Amino acid sequence: MKERHTLESVLGDEEVQQALQHIDTNKLKTADFLAHLAAIPSPSGNEGERAKAVERKMQEIGLKNVTIDPKIFNVLGVIPGQPKAGQARPKRALVIVSTLDDLKATVEAQNQAKVRPQVEGDQVKGPGTDHASSIASMLAVAEALVARPDVQLGHDVVFAAVAGEESGLTGMKALYADYKDRSFAFIDILGDGGLAIWYGASGKRLWKNIVAKGPGGHTLDGGLPNVNQAIGRAVDQILTMQQTKPKQLSDPSLRINIAKLQSGKDENHKPEEGSFSLDIRSMNDVVIDRVEKDVHSVLDQVAKDTSDGDNRIYFKMGEPSQIDQAAQIPWEEVSALAESSKAVAEHLGLNEFKFNGLGSGNFKIALAGGSPAIGIYGERGDKDKVGKPDEFADIPALIRTAKHVLLLTVMPWDDSANRLTLAPLPLHSR
Repeated sequence: MKERHTLESVLGDEEVQQALQHIDTNKLKTADFLAHLAAIPSPSGNEGERAKAVERKMQEIGLKNVTIDPKIFNVLGVIPGQPKAGQARPKRALVIVSTLDDLKATVEAQNQAKVRPQVEGDQVKGPGTDHASSIASMLAVAEALVARPDVQLGHDVVFAAVAGEESGLTGMKALYADYKDRSFAFIDILGDGGLAIWYGASGKRLWKNIVAKGPGGHTLDGGLPNVNQAIGRAVDQILTMQQTKPKQLSDPSLRINIAKLQSGKDENHKPEEGSFSLDIRSMNDVVIDRVEKDVHSVLDQVAKDTSDGDNRIYFKMGEPSQIDQAAQIPWEEVSALAESSKAVAEHLGLNEFKFNGLGSGNFKIALAGGSPAIGIYGERGDKDKVGKPDEFADIPALIRTAKHVLLLTVMPWDDSANRLTLAPLPLHSR
């Protein structure tokens, strides 16, 4: 396979090996930077302080053209490509993407933490370490490449820490608007690749609050109708749709999730209002349309079934708060990038990852725009601890992530044709 052949050629390059060694040698420095970065709360939409810390680090490393967007808070730095003798400067860049913002639960845990994040053994412990590890890995790659200037890069490399991932991918949308015509591919860092390498992204339709309203009152005034009963029935029927309608909803990429339920303030009063969230995802936008229609039908029927005469239950679904189209470009346009990432993951000893187009992340914006892009996803610590006081990032995973990205970055990418390919290299050529 050409991608494997090229990986072996890259691994035979002494300068690349020195860059990989630089990542290993400086792993504690990288971990210390992560601890510093994670101590800075970075809620989505207000990432300014963490962005400034990343900007300072990029400048310290020696990246060129370091900029920070004063409104969106995206931070960018560049390593210029090195054209071969007689060739013009490369016009397009490889863009490496990491995430600046944290979940609300993480920010709350950061604000309540009694001690700052710190390095303990093979972990960086403390709220904020999980998400911020993508930035630390990305900048470890940047530092290694700057430290080994003889590593041949035939293209510019843009290192981008983007804001707003948790609020509609706003930072990535701004980045893509700027770099759509100046880039040949995007790599989204979501971990070491041990869980998944994604070359496509599911469509998404999200409702933050589907509202139910009905008569309130004291417990002594009677229990029904009750908003909570209506919400419970609706939630049950929505979550079991794929089992109750196996023929109509047979799409294997379909995912339906209800994550938040809210209602009631007092134990002895039934609520007048409650709500729940709804997240529908599929690679097929027509399937999402069908599920949305079925949800409307469920709400109408449940409202009818749980009402009692003039004491009625009402649901208001409204418009989705977020709509993302399914994003996957033709395989031949992304195959070199995806197959190369797969080969690198296997080289790093990661053999149980999923390799599919069912991902989610910043990279979906590039895919939706028709640009080759992948998401490299893996455990950064323990996903069940994210947003909790005992959150942590795993340092070996942090280092594997950096090596994965570095090896993809130094591949001999060729975008002179209509699709992204790899330029041929002889085995152990340098």
